[in-house]
Amino acid sequence: MKKILLFFFILPSILGAQEQFSDSLKVDLSSPNATINTHLKFLQEDNYQPQKAAKTIFGLEDKKAIRKAVKIKQVLDGKGLFVDVNSIPTNTNYIDSVGVKAYARYLIFPNRLPEIYVEKKNGNWYYSTETIAKIDAIYNSVFPWYVNWIQEIVPQYGHYQFLGIEVWQFVALLLMLLISFILYLIVKKIAFSLLRSVQHYITKSNANLELNQFLKKLAHPIGLLFSIQFISTVFPSLQFSLLINRWVFLGLDIIETVFWIYVFLKLVKVVMQVYADFTEKTHSKLDDQLVPILNNLLTGIVLVFGFFKLLTIFGVDTTTLLAGATIGGLAFALASQDTVRNLIGTIMIFVDKPFHIDDWIEAGEVVGTVEKVGFRSTRVRAADTSIYQIPNSKLSEIVINNKGLRLYRRYNTNLGLRYDTPPELIEAFVNGVRQIIIEHPETRSDSYNVEFTGFGDSALLIMVNVYFKSLAWSQEQTSKHRLHIAIIKLATVLGVDFAFPSTTVSIEQFPDKTNLSPKYNTDKTHVNASIQQVLSEFKNDVPPQNTPES
Repeated sequence: MKKILLFFFILPSILGAQEQFSDSLKVDLSSPNATINTHLKFLQEDNYQPQKAAKTIFGLEDKKAIRKAVKIKQVLDGKGLFVDVNSIPTNTNYIDSVGVKAYARYLIFPNRLPEIYVEKKNGNWYYSTETIAKIDAIYNSVFPWYVNWIQEIVPQYGHYQFLGIEVWQFVALLLMLLISFILYLIVKKIAFSLLRSVQHYITKSNANLELNQFLKKLAHPIGLLFSIQFISTVFPSLQFSLLINRWVFLGLDIIETVFWIYVFLKLVKVVMQVYADFTEKTHSKLDDQLVPILNNLLTGIVLVFGFFKLLTIFGVDTTTLLAGATIGGLAFALASQDTVRNLIGTIMIFVDKPFHIDDWIEAGEVVGTVEKVGFRSTRVRAADTSIYQIPNSKLSEIVINNKGLRLYRRYNTNLGLRYDTPPELIEAFVNGVRQIIIEHPETRSDSYNVEFTGFGDSALLIMVNVYFKSLAWSQEQTSKHRLHIAIIKLATVLGVDFAFPSTTVSIEQFPDKTNLSPKYNTDKTHVNASIQQVLSEFKNDVPPQNTPES
């Protein structure tokens, strides 16, 4: 009796709970969230009511609508696309503002499966006309014809389960991995051959050893990408559960993205190696300096885009992140105006090319050889081997005297002879210096000046103006050395003395003392013989070894 009374007491509560549960499972098409939730919850194993799920399909009879609704669910599961219902908008008047026009629609997976989405019709939300029209083709691409064939030929024992997976699925998985490995080996060889052909077509030469290594490293991930694509296409046919498909496709997406990043990084290396080989054939060394800068820039671009792609895979809204990065980037740019100016200065240097690597320049107070042009600054080594780091923004604004672009190196000096030197010897000395310049292998014989130009405080001034052919600083010093030695020898054999700052006191009569002034031999035969002697020695003289440029 007590049990009967207890039953009648609990019965209203049970009926109320069932009524409440039944109300919670009503068809609701009022918003994108309600429609998608209705479609999915009525196709669950514990609540399989396809007639209610088919209500999300507009304009079709029940049987066709049920087939369409089931196929949409199977496609989502086969591709491992887990629908996060909590992230779907609940707004009845939701508007998709992405694109040129705004639509009352919601794309469930805009990146992975943009063809499947819901739209608003007659005040309710249904799967779109495009989705209904394309779902059969999408289903056939995810589950090809051989899926049903496999199900038919699999014997009864093939459906035995181990760890929740059927035996035929294990066999098919191993077969798929074997085929993907064979595909990897074939595509890798084909990719390497094609890359070699493209490289040969562009450079017109066989690849060097280093470039060959880059091409081989580039061919490996290309083969792996084809294998991953094959696995992504075939894996849904194995009909694993949504949970397994979800994690497998997430892993495949991550691996594919990482491989693509690797491919583009190696492609940057290959392009930079080809460009480096090209710059080695040019006379400009500034192009050589551009190679590491472009390499760093392109590598940074690849890594940034790869990073954003990985964030997209993990469900991060990159649009919001980019908006925040843009605002932060603007604030950062305002705080680092000097860096931006230096970057612009670097671009202007490479565009205008006011100097090249190893050029000797004068930039304001800095004088030295250009060693490196970087993103922010240019490194110049002075004659005392010290280093100047000049910001590129400043370097692009100041006047630069590029000694490295001179056609010749000009050398100008004055030789001072004693005031008591006879005119005949002055003339002979000047002619002798001219002959030395003509015979000098490193001076221009068609452009020089050796003239008696004036009277100094303590000497008769002989101007020597010559142009050396070599632009190298060390070679210029060697050429000066040979010229100076030859001039000193000429003065010695002619008996000409070089003057130095002095004061001469003349005493007309000095008892028992001879005149202290040197005696000069102005005989023409002696003068000509002396000049020829110096020229002969100069021609046969071996130039000294070049010293390292300081």
